[in-house]
Amino acid sequence: MCRNATVRGLGTAAILLHALSIGTVWGQTIEPAREWRRIGSTLVDMALPAPAGGPVGRVWYNADGSALSAQTGDGKVWITTDFESWKPAEEQSAPTKIRIGSGRLPEPNARLEAVNGRSRAYAMGRFVYRSEDAGRSWTPVTAYRDTSILGEGLLDIAANPRDPDELTVSSQFGIWRSLDGGATWAGLNDGLPNFAATRLLAVPNGLRPARASLPRGNGLEMEVEWLPGERALWREAEASQTVGERALRSAIGTRHNVNIVTVSTSGDWIYAGSADGRLFTSSDRGQNWTVANMRSDGAVRSIYVHPKDPRVAVLALSGTGQRIMRTYTGGRDWFDATGALPGGAVYGVTAEAASGALYVAMESGVYYATADLSNLVPTGTWQRISAGLPSGSQAVDVRLDDNGNQLFVLVAGHGLFATMAPHRLRELAVVNAADYSARPAAPGTLLSVLGSRFDRATAGGFAAPVLPSTDFETQIQVPFEVQGSTLPLVVENSAGRRAFGLPLAPVSPAVFTDRDGTPLLLDADSGVALDAANPARSGTRVQILATGLGRVTPSWPSGVPAPVDNPPQVEAGVTVYLDREPLNVTRATLAPGYIGFYLIEVQLPKIVNAGPAEVYVEAAGRSSNRVRLYLLP
Repeated sequence: MCRNATVRGLGTAAILLHALSIGTVWGQTIEPAREWRRIGSTLVDMALPAPAGGPVGRVWYNADGSALSAQTGDGKVWITTDFESWKPAEEQSAPTKIRIGSGRLPEPNARLEAVNGRSRAYAMGRFVYRSEDAGRSWTPVTAYRDTSILGEGLLDIAANPRDPDELTVSSQFGIWRSLDGGATWAGLNDGLPNFAATRLLAVPNGLRPARASLPRGNGLEMEVEWLPGERALWREAEASQTVGERALRSAIGTRHNVNIVTVSTSGDWIYAGSADGRLFTSSDRGQNWTVANMRSDGAVRSIYVHPKDPRVAVLALSGTGQRIMRTYTGGRDWFDATGALPGGAVYGVTAEAASGALYVAMESGVYYATADLSNLVPTGTWQRISAGLPSGSQAVDVRLDDNGNQLFVLVAGHGLFATMAPHRLRELAVVNAADYSARPAAPGTLLSVLGSRFDRATAGGFAAPVLPSTDFETQIQVPFEVQGSTLPLVVENSAGRRAFGLPLAPVSPAVFTDRDGTPLLLDADSGVALDAANPARSGTRVQILATGLGRVTPSWPSGVPAPVDNPPQVEAGVTVYLDREPLNVTRATLAPGYIGFYLIEVQLPKIVNAGPAEVYVEAAGRSSNRVRLYLLP
């Protein structure tokens, strides 16, 4: 492999060393200065003329046609003058629009739009129509085989007063503009803060995509997902989770004659919240129920249930005054955890039981506090942690990843954002640097200590190299010399020392991914990173950047970059699987010029199916995380 290829690939890997700065660092107090990163975009691929957005109820031109305004589903008004970028409008109310009513309607209840002083007219119903004789006859311009090319649910129409060929239509899926009287259409959704998701169903992890739900009216929801490696657009997904939840809500509501608005399950446990603030709990899959009345005039908006101990749960009530309630008795007793939480509607809640971290998503942003979730102890001070999110953000949902290391927030209109969880700056964690997992350490592995910068480290009695790090995350290489089944790790800085005990294995393979789950896979010839936009081709060689493959031959000192020429080879047998079929591994070495990285090169077969495929590494019987490789024949 050429050095340039490695440099380009590991340049992508630099995201692994980024500072996710939040809150109080271990051993010192600092002003919050966090870095949020967007997951995906605010656009959805729905096979329309362009990527889609959320509902736009009203659209109109100014008097001279030089500017277009749009009112999104949240009531906010945005304006564009270049028809590429949007900014908040000074006037946040839509004008009264007078609809003409003369002429023959192309379909019942269609809306008509005249072009001033001309015989040209437009109409909007299920389709968009154009008339050249003031509405006496109509031609459908968005119909194709009885299907609307702009999708269903058109909401408004506006013709440019200075150009009869320019027409803009809004719908449940955003804004569409034509410059040729409706013959062709382009989307105006890019840059418009109009991602309509209101619930976060899953956060990205390996092959698992981020998933969110968007309301579709009549109590229905549309599920969308963002796949790691695709980097941009969300895609419509099968509504499996929301359909199951709706059926469960209906069954529980029918049994108790109440309107159930949210449910959460863990094992045999079910927690169900009603629109009038009651909470129904079952520990036997719905055979028997405990009912708690929260004495609230609002609804139960969100429920978090501990995945390993379902007796521990936290819920958010939203009414005249929001409340956060928690239980450690399986719903038999509920305790107020609201404390001095600022006023305003609360939409989502999540927790990390080991550290007692509580997070809530509110109309005024995201807040964090600590509490002993297993005992009756007062909640700590709530801190707003929204700095760095779009100005004036309304947080509509919040979740942690499986290990409680990353915090994900769904921001109304602006999409999904992530950062390192603030509680990690109080409760340090040691994770695998490749995928943030808690997998065992191995000789040569790169580890990340989340929560602070440390200057010195020892592991298994050997000095452990500390790599360039940040104030909030320390990168450490496990010495190649360590042995045994446990690894005593001690880290030190001017504030003190911390000791950890980690499981140790001869090998513990992990494929490097960025923090959103996109794997670091390279084309061996060009060094280009492989993803959905740059898929691998059959018959080519692919390089995989990994860690945890253990000792090498000849032996190599820890903390020293691997040589560019003839890098040491991995001692353990390495197999790479593509959709569970083994590939030809042409090399497995230390990554030339780098510390703690291993390079595995594989030959793809000549014939492969197009699309995403699952890849993982196996060494000495231990498997890595699963990642996605996009393929072309």
